[in-house]
Amino acid sequence: MHFTYIDTGSINPALHCALDEVLTRSLAKGQRGPTFRFWEWETPCVVFGSSQSVSNEINVEQAKEHGIQLVRRISGGGAMFMEPGTCVTWSMVVPTDMVKQYSFKESYKVLNQWYVDGLNAIGIQAGFAGINDIVSPNGKIAGSAQKRIGKGVLHHVTSAYSINQDSMFKVLRIGMPSVAERGLRSAKKPVDPMVNQTERSRSEVIAALKDEFAKYYELEDGELTPEELAQAQELVETKFSNPEWVFRLP
Repeated sequence: MHFTYIDTGSINPALHCALDEVLTRSLAKGQRGPTFRFWEWETPCVVFGSSQSVSNEINVEQAKEHGIQLVRRISGGGAMFMEPGTCVTWSMVVPTDMVKQYSFKESYKVLNQWYVDGLNAIGIQAGFAGINDIVSPNGKIAGSAQKRIGKGVLHHVTSAYSINQDSMFKVLRIGMPSVAERGLRSAKKPVDPMVNQTERSRSEVIAALKDEFAKYYELEDGELTPEELAQAQELVETKFSNPEWVFRLP
C-alpha cells in the first residue's frame, strides 16, 4: 500500500485532532489516499477519548492553573497527559478494505505491527496486550485508538517517550473514584517510558520509526491541501475548541 507522509510541523493539539477527522473524511470520499504522520505540538495537553467524562478523568482546576489544554478526540480509548517532547504520537488513515478481513481486535494488531517491530529494532522491548495496548515487561508503552468514518479508518497511537509523573498525577484522576455516572474510564496501568530502554533522543526514535514504516509500506512525502487545512482550522473553532464538544460528557 502506498502512503503519503505529511509533516505538519509543530501545531496546536486541537488542530492535530481536527486534521485526523478531516483526513479520514477526505480518504472516505476518495479525495486522498492512505496518509501517515507524526505529531509535534508546543503546549501541554490532555487528549482524551470521545466517550470519556471530563470530571472522571481530569482535575480541571489543576489543568487550568498550569495552562494545560483539554482536547477531546473523535476516537475512543483513555486519557493521555502530553507535554511537548515527552510523547511519540502518530496517526495513519487507511481505507476499510485494508482491514476488512480482520476482526476489530485483529485490526489493531495489523496496524500496530510495524510499530512494535520498529520499537524492538531499536532495542525497546515491546509486544501486544489486550485490544489496543503496546507493552514492555515493565509496563505500558503505548495506547491505540480508532475511529471509522464511512470507508475510512483513523488509527492513532500515543507512546510515552519520557514522563513527568508529578505533573501527570496532578492533572489526571488515575485510579480515583468516579464522580460522574457516565463515561468510559481510563485503566490504571503502570507506564514504562521509552527512555527506560533507550538512550536515543526522541527525534532519533521518530526517525528510526519512520524508516521502519517505510519497510512495510511505500512512503512518499506530501502535504496537506489548502482545503484540508482550512477545514481543520474551521473544525478547531466549531468543534475541538468548543466547550460543547470538549465537555459533552462533563
